This record gives sequence, C-alpha cells and structure tokens, in this order.
Amino acid sequence: MVNESASAVEVTDLHVRRGKHPVLHGLSVSVPRGVVVGLLGPSGCGKTTLLRTIVGVQVVQSGTVTVLGREAGSASLRHRVGYVTQDASVYDDLTVRQNLQYFRAVLGAPRSDVERVLSLTDLTSQAGQLVGSLSGGQRSRVSLAAALLGSPDLLVLDEPTVGLDPLLRVELWTLFHQLAAAGTSLIVSSHVMDEASRCDRLLLMRDGEILADDTPAGLLTSTGTEDTEGAFLALIRKHPLDSSDRSDS
Repeated sequence: MVNESASAVEVTDLHVRRGKHPVLHGLSVSVPRGVVVGLLGPSGCGKTTLLRTIVGVQVVQSGTVTVLGREAGSASLRHRVGYVTQDASVYDDLTVRQNLQYFRAVLGAPRSDVERVLSLTDLTSQAGQLVGSLSGGQRSRVSLAAALLGSPDLLVLDEPTVGLDPLLRVELWTLFHQLAAAGTSLIVSSHVMDEASRCDRLLLMRDGEILADDTPAGLLTSTGTEDTEGAFLALIRKHPLDSSDRSDS
C-alpha cells in the first residue's frame, strides 16, 4: 500500500546525460502533495529533462526518482500521472471530442470523463471542431483536457502557458489551483518569472541544479528582493557557473 502522506515526487542525487553532455548534476528535490509547484528557470536549464525523468520517459545515468510512492515509469503510474508536453499531443484531423474519446478509451477512464474535462477546460463549445482549426491556446487546452482524463493524482505540465494571451493564462492558473484544492499535485514549468507568484511553492533551476526550493514569500525574504526576477539574479550571484552551459531538450 502506498503511503498517501508521502511526497508526490522524491528525486535523489539524479544525474542525467544527453549524449556526452551532463544535463542534471546530482539533483535532489521533494515535491509535496496537493499543491502547485512551479519549476522556473531559463530555457535550456534542464527543466524538460527533469520533467521527462519524473514521468519515466528519460534514461538516467544514476540516482532515484520516486513518484506517488512508486519508481518513476512504473506501470501502476500510467493512470495516475498526467503529462502535458510543450507541443500539443493531440490529433489535428480529429475533433476535440473525438480526441478525448480516443484517449479516454486508451486510459479506460469513465465515459462521463469526456464531458467533465471539456467543462473544466472551457472547451464545450469547441467540442465538435477539428483540433487543427483551433488557435494555439485552444490546442494547448485540448492537450490539458486529455491529461485530466481519469483524474490523475499528479499533473506534470511543461510550459503550458507560454505564448498564451494574459486572460487565458489567468484562467489556466485558476484551474490549476482548483485541481490542487481537490487533491491533485501539480508541477508546472515556465521560464516566465512573473508566473512565480501564482505558485504555492517554487523550484528555481539553473544549469541542471536547483538553486532554491521555497514558497514565493520565503524566497523574497531569504534573498531580500522585491520580485522573483530579482531573487533569481541574487541567487545566480551567489552560485556562479563553474562549467559551460548545457542544453536541455
């Protein structure tokens, strides 16, 4: 039986290489349950690699990753973890509803889930449209709706709000917090520092390492700064790079 009081994710001394280049360098972090955790950092710092490791699709060099009490990538986690990649992972030649009906069948989720996630993501009025005819923001919402099928315990979202208009960004963050209030754990990556204040907890990342793990308010207090961008710059000054930049993909 999984200990439901445990953290949603535990990463210990994680090392990942992409080709000959180290991407994650002994990274350790704990993600609590039932909160929105923001993974913030510049493009190329290793965010996507860390998220891929958590969902079990990234080969690791060493270290351990435990998700909901199980080894990352375990078969028992397939219906408990939802993953939204940066690129929309839905079929353009199917309607919104047809996409969701297909993924629902794959997951074995209840038939009623399709209407539930359409409502959650405010896509009911677009349900009959081909996904290929939708705007970029709407296509992103279809990917999110697909990830919500089956009511996963953990949602891993890779830059889900990048490129969206401000109103849609606010609506999605509201949804994220509604899901967390209902017990879902969320990890949301972004390179937009002004989204930090919308998170319950922050992981600031640079060059394959976690520079800070704190609440937004705690981060500002510990760095003596007024905003997250200033806090990030203060942390960089305290932890200058001692190696060349490494790419993330």
